[in-house]
Amino acid sequence: MSQVANPAVGVWTAIAWDGSKSLLSADLHFNRLVRHSKILGIDMPNKFHTEVFNQLKSLQKPKIIKNSKDRSPFLVKVTIDSAGNISLSARSNNAYPERPLFAISMIAPDTPIPILGTKNAEWGHYINAMDQATKYGADISLLFKNNFLIDGDRCTPVILDNDGVAYYPKNSDGALDSITLELIKGEIENSGIPIREAKISLGMILRSSEMIVLGSGIGVCSIGKIDDTTIGKPKGKLFQIAKEIWLNKLELNWQSIEDLEV
Repeated sequence: MSQVANPAVGVWTAIAWDGSKSLLSADLHFNRLVRHSKILGIDMPNKFHTEVFNQLKSLQKPKIIKNSKDRSPFLVKVTIDSAGNISLSARSNNAYPERPLFAISMIAPDTPIPILGTKNAEWGHYINAMDQATKYGADISLLFKNNFLIDGDRCTPVILDNDGVAYYPKNSDGALDSITLELIKGEIENSGIPIREAKISLGMILRSSEMIVLGSGIGVCSIGKIDDTTIGKPKGKLFQIAKEIWLNKLELNWQSIEDLEV
């Protein structure tokens, strides 16, 4: 596992890519890059979004692992280093099972807040968490700090509590501010499920009605078990609502450079 001594040497984001000239909700990703760059002390290049789309034109399209209407075929990692250099790399999106996912619990990295809640250069902890999930036959890792749920290794966890309110970990506690959640949160609430930030304890998870995870690559997936403990009733109301909204966004929210310059 590679380690970076200084997390502030770069900021990045992974964006769904259609394999041509469009990115999914590029504006939200670019806005987050700006937010996180300020926390990390990185000066963003002027009109960096234009350079991203310019580089996208010559980016080689990887081979598709598996076609799926549930997620984009490709992901593009956009990295901006502390010198203002912009680089893009593309990969095929992973294939995730249709069944509820199995998760393992791990300790969140001991990175100071607010850096912990950014897409910073010291990402080896999360790569290790993904590797550990694979090692133990799980699909994902969920990261805990002081017995509270902080994040997922490649996704944002959301629980539906037995009070009918959905909760997700707080950015101020070190959780990443999820673009996918930002994209669908309003419509989840319009569908009748209030959704709020919270400190999510193990007790809340165990009593919850269900848990889902969200991400640009993973889309919307249901959690079945954490460390062999069944969590609520998978693929329930929250999952069904969030998945329907996500599929609609996956169809309609692609943006090219022309869309951003209007």
